[in-house]
Amino acid sequence: MNVEIEKKIGKNLKKLREEQKLTQEIVATKMQLAGCDITRSAVAKIEVGQRHLYVDEVILLKEILKTTYDDILKI
Repeated sequence: MNVEIEKKIGKNLKKLREEQKLTQEIVATKMQLAGCDITRSAVAKIEVGQRHLYVDEVILLKEILKTTYDDILKI
């Protein structure tokens, strides 16, 4: 796990979430409704690079945040 990459991706996700005017709680709830077992706390940890992001989560976040993989994974 490369901590700097995790932090950068988390920063990207936070920026994209805020641009959509969504809270961490709303993002977590939307992910839960789509079948992903995640909490608001886990979303917060992802945004600061303290938790690994799984591929299925990236796919859901792309849809929820109405963005591209490039915007999420931009380093």
